This record gives sequence, structure tokens and C-alpha cells, in this order.
Amino acid sequence: MAAAAAGGLGVLRSGDGCCCTHRVLRLASSSSSSSSVGGERQESAGLGFRPPAHSCNDWIGPPDKHSNLRPVIFYVPPEESPLERRLREARQEAQECNQHFWARQNRAFRQEKEEFIYSRLKAKGLEMRDKTGQKATLNAEEMADFYKDFLSKNFRKHMQYNRDWYKRNFAITFLMGQVALVRALRWLRWKKKNIGN
Repeated sequence: MAAAAAGGLGVLRSGDGCCCTHRVLRLASSSSSSSSVGGERQESAGLGFRPPAHSCNDWIGPPDKHSNLRPVIFYVPPEESPLERRLREARQEAQECNQHFWARQNRAFRQEKEEFIYSRLKAKGLEMRDKTGQKATLNAEEMADFYKDFLSKNFRKHMQYNRDWYKRNFAITFLMGQVALVRALRWLRWKKKNIGN
């Protein structure tokens, strides 16, 4: 990963344009909102980071503490076409759905895990903390029962999530293909015009 000079930035992967790369913002900065009009950034409330105003990249932030997913602030070009806007909005919607689903799922997992451990320890006549103050734990076999039950109980929810995820990604991929085709045709027209002159 190539490091950039500006305070803890690194190129994560190249995009499809000359200056369009995804960047990782390692240091959190101001959490105030900024607009997304005319090539500026839009910062979602509570993300805790904001890319520089002059950047023409998508920026990937630190992992969300609930979902463990890295939020993305998408670059809005000054002359974004309606098709490019549809693509960006589809990507934003997919990101929001993933954030919400995994935040809820992880909270439920942690809560149910604590309840399971508590109930098993109580059944054994043990407290949540041992004599030294350390948090009491269960062995791997006992925890395997919890993991199996949790996955079985949430099977349908995960199947529905996967179906929705595939639909969203198919739509995004289709839009990406359309945007790439329009850009290629625009470039060919530009090249033909410049060669003709």
C-alpha cells in the first residue's frame, strides 16, 4: 500500500479513472457535515471522518464499532451524469443496508452470547467473575452449542440477507457496466474528434 503525504492516508485500491482511487482514512477528523454538491464530499452523520474537500476519490473510514464494516464516503463529480448518480446512490444504499443489518445482527449476537454464558454458569452454580475477578468463560464445546443454535435460529434471516445482497450487487454491476460503456464511447468520440482535427 503506497502511503500518501497527507496525514496517515494510504491508497487502498485503484478505481477506474486517472485520479479515482479509494483511500483509507486512518486518523479521524471533524465529524461535522459537508455537502455533496459539485465534487464535494458528503459526510454521513456520526462517521467521525471527512476527506479533504479537494479529493476526487471515494474514502473508506475506520470500522464501525457496531457493524465492523468500513463506511465509505463516495466522491460526487462536479458533472455527475444521471446514470453515474444512479450508480453512486445504489452503492450508498447497499452500504447503508449492510451497515444496518450487521449492526443489528452483531448486537443480537453479543447479547444472546452473554445471556447464554450467564445461564450456563448459573446452572453450574458459578458467578460471572471468578475469585480473582476474571470474567468466567465456557469451554469451546459449550460455546459451540451456542454458535450452532444462533446460526440455526437466524438461518432464514441470513438467507434473505444473501438474496438481497446478490440482487443489489447484480444491479450495481449492471450499472457499472453501463457507466463504463458510456465513458468508453465518450472517450472514443473525443479521440476521433481530436484525431480528425
